[in-house]
Amino acid sequence: MKQVVQNYKSGELAVLDVPVPGCKPGGVLVRSAYSLISTGTELMKVSEAGMSMLGKARSRPDQVAKVVQSVATNGLPATYRKVMGKLDSYTPLGYSLCGVVEEVGAGIDDVKVGDLVACAGNEHALHAELNWVPKNLYAPVPDGLAPRHAAFGTVGSIALQGVRQGEPQLGEVALVIGLGLIGQLVVQLLAASGVRVVGADPDPVRCELAERLGAAACGDPASAAVAAAVAELTGGLGVDQVYLAAGGGSNQPVELAAQLSRDRGRVVDIGKCRLDLPWNAYYEKELDVRFSRSYGPGRYDPEYELEGRDYPIGYVRWTERRNLACFLDLLSRGSVDVEPLISHIADFDDAVETYRSLKDGDLKAVAVLFRYPEHTPQEAAAPVVTVPTVPVRPRPVRSARPPVRLAFVGAGTYATSMLLPHLAQRDGVELSTVVTTTALSAANARRKFGFAQATTDLDAVLGDPSIDAVFVVTRHSSHAGLTRKALLAGKAVFVEKPLALTEEELTGVLAAVEESGNDRLQVGFNRRFAPLLREARQRFGARTGPASLRYLVNAGRLQQGSWYLRQGTEGSRFAGEGGHFIDTASWLLDADPVSVYAVASPGNEDLQVVLRYPDGSTATLSYVTTGAPGFPKETLDLVADGKVLRLDDFVRASVYGGRRKRWVSSRLPKARDKGQNAELAAFVKAVRTGGPMPVPLQSLVATTAATLAVQAGLAGGAPVTLAEAR
Repeated sequence: MKQVVQNYKSGELAVLDVPVPGCKPGGVLVRSAYSLISTGTELMKVSEAGMSMLGKARSRPDQVAKVVQSVATNGLPATYRKVMGKLDSYTPLGYSLCGVVEEVGAGIDDVKVGDLVACAGNEHALHAELNWVPKNLYAPVPDGLAPRHAAFGTVGSIALQGVRQGEPQLGEVALVIGLGLIGQLVVQLLAASGVRVVGADPDPVRCELAERLGAAACGDPASAAVAAAVAELTGGLGVDQVYLAAGGGSNQPVELAAQLSRDRGRVVDIGKCRLDLPWNAYYEKELDVRFSRSYGPGRYDPEYELEGRDYPIGYVRWTERRNLACFLDLLSRGSVDVEPLISHIADFDDAVETYRSLKDGDLKAVAVLFRYPEHTPQEAAAPVVTVPTVPVRPRPVRSARPPVRLAFVGAGTYATSMLLPHLAQRDGVELSTVVTTTALSAANARRKFGFAQATTDLDAVLGDPSIDAVFVVTRHSSHAGLTRKALLAGKAVFVEKPLALTEEELTGVLAAVEESGNDRLQVGFNRRFAPLLREARQRFGARTGPASLRYLVNAGRLQQGSWYLRQGTEGSRFAGEGGHFIDTASWLLDADPVSVYAVASPGNEDLQVVLRYPDGSTATLSYVTTGAPGFPKETLDLVADGKVLRLDDFVRASVYGGRRKRWVSSRLPKARDKGQNAELAAFVKAVRTGGPMPVPLQSLVATTAATLAVQAGLAGGAPVTLAEAR
């Protein structure tokens, strides 16, 4: 098997072939699925190994003291040989992983072969393909918890033990100094405990991430922002607890803790930072300084860790194994979210290069995972998202008598700015009824756009035989359910993206199509109708070979309080609008994707999505929120057969062929047309004439499935196959 090792004398990192460990009694043999790099502890160890001998001595004065004692006891030559022998040996790295039980040792009855477990210990949860793990250093993974998330179990236990040492109470205020991996987890655990949290870290990206994960405010400890936030939240009294999760040689964290603590506050040291306590400051406030020892009680006790002797729960409620199980439970219930912390997933074979990139600063990360060649049973094959087919023969459709009568369910900003202005001016269309959940918004829409009626009674509208089509323009979480109801009522339906937020919702919509025989459905993928893009596609001409498409979406930041941020109910931001861009790519490539691979920055705000198509074409979609606001929102390049199509934000388009530009067209920015008017015209025409919908239903389904596959790919860390249902 392979294992990551380091020579502490030379600093060399390597992936070695080593013997498979035996499965001893009292433990299990675990095949790794994911292991977590501790970007704090492990990188410190890697950095120390690269130092000179003098640098190593300065960084580890405790070890120097042992050497001095050994010289006094054993003499210089013997001590030198002993020290050099240890330094010039390979040592393991890693202490937090998730894997599958491959063999069960004697005396183990709580897991079986094939079970998924999270493992801990710097001697037992190593970056290796196989590890023997004693009973008290593993815990079964709850059903449904992704292996990559369970790999955080050990560091989660460290953060959890630190929080337990702080004894937080509902309504208290805490300060977390250092917002690396442990600090980010401490923030979430405190927030889940009903504690308001202020974070301190010089890295603005980490501060922003902590605020998204539950901190009330974060800032640079060298600025006045942290002190101001503490004063505001505590009325000037100071925080109840301080958690030192920082590393390094600065004494600033300890001094800041004293400055911002209340009288008789608690200071908990979790990280490895300098602890020169300013005596006067700590004495005058009578601060309670506590240390958090790794994963919890049992740590460093060989009888507990190696011999499996548990502590009675009546005397020791939270041992390191119980902490591990508790953290896994918090993950499975969504009380803690580690997905935003994952900056990078590397193949295990690339371990050496990954460490080097982290050490050199080329890879800036909160958390990095190694993915092993043989995954857990849940991930043995590439994840699959099913693309449902529509095995129903639609009922004959009669043309609608003019005018085409439309009902709107929802009258929010998009409906009133991008759809209704076009429809209100269109001949042969009657805006019959607007349905909203609040009476005033319905009345406003009626007044502005001339609806004949305004109501809050959806059932009455769906039961009205005079209404030909229903527009669903409500919040994302309601789209699938409302679309299903309207289809079953026999209406043609125009639903704004997304059609569905889950595979189950998508299946439910298609079940309504099959049950009713009504396939009169259009999703608001308007960009394929944009005149400038359609002309550019025509100028580009037919393809004979595979194409490469690049689509940059400079989405920008959302305003605080936007309902798009309510991922628990409304899905991710990309789930809401990503279908726009996938549909555009698929239309340009004239096919539906067959696989999706997605990676994300911390917080899942910036996404890179690679779509693969049947003929070998690929589309790379960069969906970013961290770009400059003044840069165009959408730029697109399509390359194939010696030609290039370029689109700049629906204002300018060009096609290149051979050595010269063949065609270019541009318009004023105020004339930017993303296709809504043409899309609505096509939909109304289909309803009026009884002709086919503007976009085939199977294409709408494929785009929706591909959008859902992005989230599945982020969760699974692997390409997702889009397979048609059989």
